[in-house]
Amino acid sequence: MAEKQTLARPYAEAVFELAQARSALKPWSEMLALVTAIAADENIQRLASDPRVDRARFRDLFLDVCGKHLDEAGANFVRLLVENRRLNLLPEIVAQYESLKADAEARVEVTVTSAFTLEPEQLKSLSAALKRKLGREVIITAQLDKTLMGGIVIRAGDLVIDGSVRGRLADLATHMSY
Repeated sequence: MAEKQTLARPYAEAVFELAQARSALKPWSEMLALVTAIAADENIQRLASDPRVDRARFRDLFLDVCGKHLDEAGANFVRLLVENRRLNLLPEIVAQYESLKADAEARVEVTVTSAFTLEPEQLKSLSAALKRKLGREVIITAQLDKTLMGGIVIRAGDLVIDGSVRGRLADLATHMSY
């Protein structure tokens, strides 16, 4: 997995720099999402891995499927990925691009997992507190996990705040075993 992330990084950074220079971060997000969805199609994957299919024909087919949803730079990006046989890296490229985009836009996507449904006021209060702590605009996605028993787990990139009952019981068990 780390190898794919390493291979995807230069592509993601190049696309991000190009998009940022052209003030086109959102259009590139849309183009990348489209290209990734097309590349995920099982028929496209079969053609991409078939050694009997000429690369140029496959590239032209892929671009035809994309239609007018790609600008010239987007089409060139697809050509590069096809030539280098890197279409399989698209999910990692998109993830890294979106991370760079979020950093540039000073926002962070946060997943809040709780044992019970959080009220809108609770989410608003949590969002404000996280905005103060992280110094960024916060976009919250709420999830339910009944196994937590109570409390919440907050994930924002590499930051994890475990305030769940399950997490506290695990910490207690760890301390008691010493």
